[in-house]
Amino acid sequence: MANSEYKVKKSESEWREQLTPEQYHVCREKGTERPGTGQYDQHFVDGEYHCIACGESLFQSSSKFDAGCGWPSFDAPAVADNIDEHRDVSHGMVRTEVVCHGCGAHLGHLFPDGPTDTGMRYCINSVSLGFSPKEE
Repeated sequence: MANSEYKVKKSESEWREQLTPEQYHVCREKGTERPGTGQYDQHFVDGEYHCIACGESLFQSSSKFDAGCGWPSFDAPAVADNIDEHRDVSHGMVRTEVVCHGCGAHLGHLFPDGPTDTGMRYCINSVSLGFSPKEE
């Protein structure tokens, strides 16, 4: 992950210091949490999901849906420019990787099989997200 292309630039040792081991594995080493284990899979509270590494706004709760896949799923980003997409040919598959535009953190993958009018399913690791509830 080329650090120079992102707004937030930290060394890998700084990321290791900031993130938990699981967050580091997913966000910096492109890992994946086990399905059904993430805190935001079945989380349906009004608010905003942001990058756990840099705080960049990623998704609104209004775009979240239960895809039944074991990971939080969204049909659109909060701000399109806050998410970058890259071709991922790892694990013998061709997929679209989703990363945070602010820091390059791996978030998950994008699939064109969503049930809403966007047709998209952003399948995101809970561990790569933080959440801010909507203020009443």
